[in-house]
Amino acid sequence: MKSSFGPDYKVTDITERAIDPKFFASRKLPEGLAFDPPNCAKAAVGPEMPPDLQGNMAAVTAEGKGNRFVIIALETSKALPINDPGKDCAKIAFSGPQVRGGMEVVDAPHIDGTTTLGVHRVLQAVVPGGARTGELYDYSAQFGYYQVIVVANPLVVPDQPVVPVDTQRARDLLVRAVQAVRS
Repeated sequence: MKSSFGPDYKVTDITERAIDPKFFASRKLPEGLAFDPPNCAKAAVGPEMPPDLQGNMAAVTAEGKGNRFVIIALETSKALPINDPGKDCAKIAFSGPQVRGGMEVVDAPHIDGTTTLGVHRVLQAVVPGGARTGELYDYSAQFGYYQVIVVANPLVVPDQPVVPVDTQRARDLLVRAVQAVRS
């Protein structure tokens, strides 16, 4: 996947290693949030991962042209639960004492033999000195004991405007990463 990026990108290879359970925990929202619609809390938080999950993961990160892309490939000891929010939860808002935001299902590429999902998340956290807002796009493909994830977000560079996320590139990277895992 590193060859997908030209000289305008700083690319880092994270070599294959055992799955770190913290990887899944870091994608969770804080406790105590109110959700709208209320019945969509589970879809917003995501499925529980099996506690005995084992496997390997590898990743590539690339930063350039105002965007950061993180491509993660997982091979697990069992199939991961699929997070299909359903039509009623395609758009969810949430709020709490220190954070608010939302998530919305976005178009993900169709890849034969996989279940794909695209999600756009926006978070605003209350921190000393004001609020900080961030966004990311998360595209995933699951097939058997494999999952490929592409996370894309804008880079915040001092004294420069934030560049929109290149979502088409993120979707293309998901397709190419699935092809790479399958080969």
